[in-house]
Amino acid sequence: MAFRAKICLLFLFFTSAFLLSPSVTVARRERNADVIVCQLKCEKLPGDEQMSCKQTCEEYHDHDREHGGSGGGGHGGRMRLKVAGNGDVGDFGKGQQGSNNPYVFEDRHFTTRLESQLGNVRILQKFTDRSAELFRGIEEYRVGFLEAEPQTFIIPNHWDADALLCVVNGEGTISLINHPKSRQTFNIKRGDIFRVPAGISAYLINRNNHQKLVLAKILRSVSVPGELQTFFGAGGENPESSFLNAFSTEVLEAAFDANRDELQRLFFGQQMQKGVFKKATEEQIRSLEESRKWPFGERKGRNGPYNVFEKNPSVQNENGHMHEVDSNDFSDLRDINVAVSFFNITQGSMAGPFYNTKATMVLLVPNGEGQFEMACPHLAEQHSRGSVGGAPSYEKVSSRLSRGTVVVVPAGHPVVIEASGGNQNLEVIGFGLNSHENEWFPLAGRDNVMSEWEDEAVELTFGVPARAVKKVIQKQNKKMFFKGPERRGQAFA
Repeated sequence: MAFRAKICLLFLFFTSAFLLSPSVTVARRERNADVIVCQLKCEKLPGDEQMSCKQTCEEYHDHDREHGGSGGGGHGGRMRLKVAGNGDVGDFGKGQQGSNNPYVFEDRHFTTRLESQLGNVRILQKFTDRSAELFRGIEEYRVGFLEAEPQTFIIPNHWDADALLCVVNGEGTISLINHPKSRQTFNIKRGDIFRVPAGISAYLINRNNHQKLVLAKILRSVSVPGELQTFFGAGGENPESSFLNAFSTEVLEAAFDANRDELQRLFFGQQMQKGVFKKATEEQIRSLEESRKWPFGERKGRNGPYNVFEKNPSVQNENGHMHEVDSNDFSDLRDINVAVSFFNITQGSMAGPFYNTKATMVLLVPNGEGQFEMACPHLAEQHSRGSVGGAPSYEKVSSRLSRGTVVVVPAGHPVVIEASGGNQNLEVIGFGLNSHENEWFPLAGRDNVMSEWEDEAVELTFGVPARAVKKVIQKQNKKMFFKGPERRGQAFA
């Protein structure tokens, strides 16, 4: 009781000071009072969580002030921050756009694991670091990008994770050491997808003289959920970059049946060219390419990468097209439980609304600009809790899309992807996580879900004759891809 009394006195003291100060504007007084209320409610959390909660109060109220002020304008659609099930902490914005959107990941959410003038590897933060509640079902998956300059070699390494790689740009050659006396080497190009199982040693080269090689990765951890480690046997920035350095010299001498000087020169010598990314000569590149003609061990299922453009588009019209690949097309996808979609949306056009039944879609933007909108019940339910009847509601989650943006769309959540009306199409790669037996359903256009409802179901749902409803929901005769708001407005101008 004494602690609560002190908190109340502190609250009255600070709020009185703000209200009486003539040098502080009304808006600032309101903002600071809201922050104090928010931070007081953080006191209900365990001690180790209070600091993070209080910092969040500051950030969200700053965001609120920048986008329309407390309780006023802004992005539309209010939202509250909850503290451990104890109710609302406070308003912190109007809808979900930009940096505070938990479903959208930007450059600042990536960590650079390896970097040099010849290339880099970037890994997205764990999904559960952004929201343990929202992304618990995909906590074992991570997203990454690899970029390599022309004629660059990436030294052999392995991961403690299964990896699905998609060639976003360029062309290269990859070699996999599946087991002793079995090496597989494949030339890869834009649109190719291929799996590198956990623990498989691999090395890669950009064999193009002019284009950068860019790979997008989905990695599924096999040890600690969401944790990733890379293992290099030799090379790297310094001797410590080799995992062999962790073993005692006596053990290495016995393992290789070599003396100390030989091991020092070979694995840890100063003459070794430093770096994970290394420049290759044209002769070395030709040799690595030619090695693909050697006899390799057989793989289960299809031998080699699968190109997403190999199949005809599953949906196509003048507004865009979509290619889909699942485990029925490429058996390697079954082991990692991922499906792949490639959207090419014509400038000024849009895809959706649609939703997936079981897969959580991770959308990566390799080229173009646009925006997305999603209907989200998780954020909106914080408004409806405590309301009469608990009627469902949905928050609009939206954000701009540009090269490198990553968006997470949970299963069942309706989404729209729109291309800007510039001079470039919007390309989006969709990795469907936990995709086994997934289906996607359109909510507008030809074959949309509502068009399949029986007349009685339509009338009971909408309260008007079925004929009037179907006149609207069956008017759009295209599937999946439509003119966006901008193009449609021009058509009616």
